[in-house]
Amino acid sequence: MRIDLPRPDTVGGPSFTETLARRRSVREFADEPLTPDQLSQLLWAAQGVSSDSGKRTAPSAGATYPLELYVVTGGGRYRYEPTDHGLEQLADGDLRAELSRAAHEQPSVAEAAATFAIIAVSARTEQKYGDRAVSFVKLDAGHAAQNLLLQAVALGLGGVPIGSFSESQVAEVLDLPPGHEPLYMVTIGRPNDA
Repeated sequence: MRIDLPRPDTVGGPSFTETLARRRSVREFADEPLTPDQLSQLLWAAQGVSSDSGKRTAPSAGATYPLELYVVTGGGRYRYEPTDHGLEQLADGDLRAELSRAAHEQPSVAEAAATFAIIAVSARTEQKYGDRAVSFVKLDAGHAAQNLLLQAVALGLGGVPIGSFSESQVAEVLDLPPGHEPLYMVTIGRPNDA
């Protein structure tokens, strides 16, 4: 099922310096889903199209864009479609506990409003860069993750990057096609102030 997202806000918000100063890893979240506007803004920040020529918000080696962005929420599993800023719903139901098990039982994965999985399709970059593509794709993932984390702060949310997980188990939970490799995850939600 196709889900249209609200248009991202491309002006306003806190200053970049303020956002950097407030960025911290947040691992405990309130039991509160993301709003459609928040989800839209986060996805756009990570991999959204930001120019008429198709350039994106995060840098990519040679503009090869090897990343796919999947999102797991309490409502299901989704894949972001940057060119038309929409979501493809891939499964119903709450898969956060399964994804947490794949991430060595990290509680933040089970408790966050959403976990964003950054998936590599390295063949896109290998066509241009050959063996050097491996490093470039990992750098691309870091750029996208940082954009997600900074956008979360700007929205009054918190997040934490997740690098410790079983790639094969994450791939199974997300039902990834061949040639799609999990590289990084970011959990995001409203910080638990209690």
